[in-house]
Amino acid sequence: MLFNSYIFMLLFLPLALAGYYIYNGKEKYEWGKLWLTAMSLWFYAWFNPAYLPVIVGSILGNYALYRVILGHRGRAGYGKKDLYLTAAGAAANLGVLFYYKYFDFFLENCNLIWHTDFALQHVLLPLGISFFTFQQVGFLIDTYRGGTENYSFIDYALFVTFFPQLIAGPIVTHDEMIGQFRDTGRKRWDAETVSKGLWTFACGLAKKVLIADVFGRAVAWGYDNMEALNGLTALWVIVSYAVQLYFDFSGYCDMARGIGLMFRITIPVNFFSPYRAVNLVEFWKRWHITLTRFFTKYVYIPLGGSRKGQARTYLHIMAVYLVSGIWHGAGWTFLLWGALHGLFYVLTKMFLPVLEKIPRVVSWAANLILVQILWVFFRSETIGEAVLLLKRAAAGGYALAGVPAAFAEQFHTPEFFYLFKVLRLNSLPYGSYFLMLGYMGAAWFLLLACRNVSEKLADFRPTPVRAVWTAGLLLWSLVSFSEVSTFLYFNF
Repeated sequence: MLFNSYIFMLLFLPLALAGYYIYNGKEKYEWGKLWLTAMSLWFYAWFNPAYLPVIVGSILGNYALYRVILGHRGRAGYGKKDLYLTAAGAAANLGVLFYYKYFDFFLENCNLIWHTDFALQHVLLPLGISFFTFQQVGFLIDTYRGGTENYSFIDYALFVTFFPQLIAGPIVTHDEMIGQFRDTGRKRWDAETVSKGLWTFACGLAKKVLIADVFGRAVAWGYDNMEALNGLTALWVIVSYAVQLYFDFSGYCDMARGIGLMFRITIPVNFFSPYRAVNLVEFWKRWHITLTRFFTKYVYIPLGGSRKGQARTYLHIMAVYLVSGIWHGAGWTFLLWGALHGLFYVLTKMFLPVLEKIPRVVSWAANLILVQILWVFFRSETIGEAVLLLKRAAAGGYALAGVPAAFAEQFHTPEFFYLFKVLRLNSLPYGSYFLMLGYMGAAWFLLLACRNVSEKLADFRPTPVRAVWTAGLLLWSLVSFSEVSTFLYFNF
């Protein structure tokens, strides 16, 4: 089920909220958690009921293993048997992830390298499997380390399935979520917190529907018509994808946080204006924050972190980014994207004292250009396709008039294009490009000049103006649900 869908907005969310607060209002707190878990499973199964046994089986298996390991607590620390159980559990989780997400990629490369003829399985990829798998692997490791409490099955199931963050994150931890599920002080309806959540949700929905999807149409057109791109159009496609990905993913995270607040549950911040970063080190402290946290805690530090010398530190960083690339997708483009980020991250760490002497605006511009170039490999189906787009961008032909009219038309949204026709602005010289330029300018103004949603939440107070603003964004987004567009990170 999509957040940007009529069934979610008009049926699912009101029903989920009503049942949750009705049970809690009668102090039937366990029933409230059970209701929310059942609704979350419905939310997940809506895409395809075949996904449901995968996540239910994963929850049952991991919880059973957790209880076995937890049952050994009370001795003087955990022994080798518990270590083996934890390792086996993590391997089983990652094995399921490998089968669903990477098995065909593995077979393709076996066929290519060894000239075999293994038949591809074309396995259906369960949505969100990367997120709920990593979440449960982290939980098992924390259990072995003694960092978990005695959680009931319903607490654990809700921790894994809580629908706002189930499909595309953020990757949450048990200690920041289960305590909130247990806190009876959060069970009562609070108008101020719910209004804050509704405002946050409206901002995220507008990011997705009114901005990301518009740029997404332009990006799709560009990739489908690569031969028609001149230098300026290719550059526009590259920048448009950077905008699309940002507003798509940050919009989802805002919606997740907003829905969480409606249930009086605080979901961690996952984005904090990453395009304002002046280098890759800062960028990865702002982009997909919970994924960086996960890899730091469960990959980088166990490898040795920065404790084994500079050369090993850089090797550990490269390992993290290779894993990050593989996590994002089964393809050489993702692996190359991760490797390049790792390489430039290491170079940034090596030369940070020198880079800090460069004017911040120069460092910021250079970092932003680098990130957008690397996004090309993230978006492209093949490395060859990515190279072709970059070649097109460098080939010259930067006159606005050379941009294909069909590309500019991807920005002609009905509400604005109708106004342009009424005002006859489209008949002016270059009038057909006005909306394209307007969308790009507005997007970057929001990215760079405005406070982000997290910053605004810090001093949020319900006011009539904010109420009108929230209602306006929700209504505008609702009437723009003309075509269903999934979130980019659903693929990961």
